[in-house]
Amino acid sequence: MGKEKSHINIVVIGHVDSGKSTTTGHLIYKLGGIDKRVIERFEKEAAEMNKRSFKYAWVLDKLKAERERGITIDIALWKFETTKYYCTVIDAPGHRDFIKNMITGTSQADCAVLIIDSTTGGFEAGISKDGQTREHALLAFTLGVKQMICCCNKMDATTPKYSKARYDEIVKEVSSYLKKVGYNPDKIAFVPISGFEGGLQTSPCVCPSRMCTRLVVLELFRLVVWRLVSSSLEWLSPSVQLA
Repeated sequence: MGKEKSHINIVVIGHVDSGKSTTTGHLIYKLGGIDKRVIERFEKEAAEMNKRSFKYAWVLDKLKAERERGITIDIALWKFETTKYYCTVIDAPGHRDFIKNMITGTSQADCAVLIIDSTTGGFEAGISKDGQTREHALLAFTLGVKQMICCCNKMDATTPKYSKARYDEIVKEVSSYLKKVGYNPDKIAFVPISGFEGGLQTSPCVCPSRMCTRLVVLELFRLVVWRLVSSSLEWLSPSVQLA
């Protein structure tokens, strides 16, 4: 008789417009959780509202108000199964007006995926004194979520595209803040992604970093997050490297 699978709740957090719903929705699509025809319909409907880039976000943002305003208001859940775990992904709102909903979702989580906007101005807004990158990280730690993966999103929109200097800058500043909050930066995995463009990386993580093996969510890290790597460190994909 096989060993019973563990259940893991993963909350996706971060500053408003950092790309949480888009990244999560794209992951669902990559994993076969939603039909291509549905995505094509979302793309058409979003384009009619001049929100073409929201096609993946609409997988989770189903309320009329969410689609009209282009922000997540309530938490949304999506469940999937790996060889070792039953997983529930909780997409949390990033707008500070809906922080109570974010807290509700995070309080149920075992681990967090912190989505960080890597664009000029976007990162600075999130990491500022009143930014939700800071507040969400602090709340996650306070609520007992001690394991985290940080995704530096929108790397395709940095200057230059996939800028290694920008990525390193973000990793340094976010790591410094997470240490102040109470996290151990040595146990936090960072990965550069494009939640909208996605990528072709579907193989298991081959990262030699010791950080990966310290995460209970390794299965998630291998089978889910890496499927959206479109910009990656040289040990992952020689075809698309940080500039």
